[in-house]
Amino acid sequence: MLAITGGTGFVGSHVIEQALAAGFPVRALTRRVVVGAADGQPQPLWIEGTLADPVALARLCEGAAAVIHIAGAVNVPTRAAFAAANIAGTQAIVAAARDAGVGRFVHVSSLAAREPALSAYGWSKAGAEDVVMTSGLDWTVVRPPAIYGPRDADMCEMFRAARWRVLPVPPAGRASLLHVEDLARLLLAAALGGDPAWHHAVFEPDDGRPGGWAHGEVARAIGQAMGVRVWAPALPAFALKGAARLDRALRGNRARLTPDRASYLCHPDWVARPEHAVPAALWHPQVATPDGLARTAQWYREHGWV
Repeated sequence: MLAITGGTGFVGSHVIEQALAAGFPVRALTRRVVVGAADGQPQPLWIEGTLADPVALARLCEGAAAVIHIAGAVNVPTRAAFAAANIAGTQAIVAAARDAGVGRFVHVSSLAAREPALSAYGWSKAGAEDVVMTSGLDWTVVRPPAIYGPRDADMCEMFRAARWRVLPVPPAGRASLLHVEDLARLLLAAALGGDPAWHHAVFEPDDGRPGGWAHGEVARAIGQAMGVRVWAPALPAFALKGAARLDRALRGNRARLTPDRASYLCHPDWVARPEHAVPAALWHPQVATPDGLARTAQWYREHGWV
């Protein structure tokens, strides 16, 4: 039995799909009741509640062999809101897992946790890592880079912008990428945790491209996936932060580019570090990024997202 938080989100939905396809029973936390799939596909046992609901968390973890903790906040307006979602939420699921005697705990963090001074988000993800690492559980921390793939609303905005053949990018820097299907495979492998190398380990996975991608290269690869050639001007930090303030003013809590996010996007190095690479014997990426971007663009088209 796998217990999963964040199962209704982008990454969580892919983890659940792969887990059920592999024959694992799954319980997943949800804020709302989720009805069975119309196409008859297997469904998890949905547990209605939130990370602030200890009764729901106890039901989620009861009898589970592993917890995969994916839930968290990326865009909230205040430092306190980040702390509530990412630090207090992690404390709550860790306590429930410990009380239930769960054997494995896989925590989905972020590369932003490496630079907690840059943003409230990174600070809160670093704080959540501290909670996990001092929990007494058998844990693995996974810090994904930029994740893309079907059903991702954040990266979809870059695909939409590519249609206009101009795709502004952050100031000069590099970042690693990873397809969501590869991340889901990694999280399930970590949940099984048979090899000692999984235990008390921090991993930074990527697509296998040494040194990651320059921001302009990412933009041009997205343009290629959309079948167009794009111009990818690098915005200076002041312009990116100004755009974030405008997005917040126009879209409020629905803003994708927030001032907090702009702060860490301006950092030049979001490349997965080789010293935190997942050993190849445990996991390796299977989706080449150009192919993954093309498949993602096709999914967006088929579902009317672009």
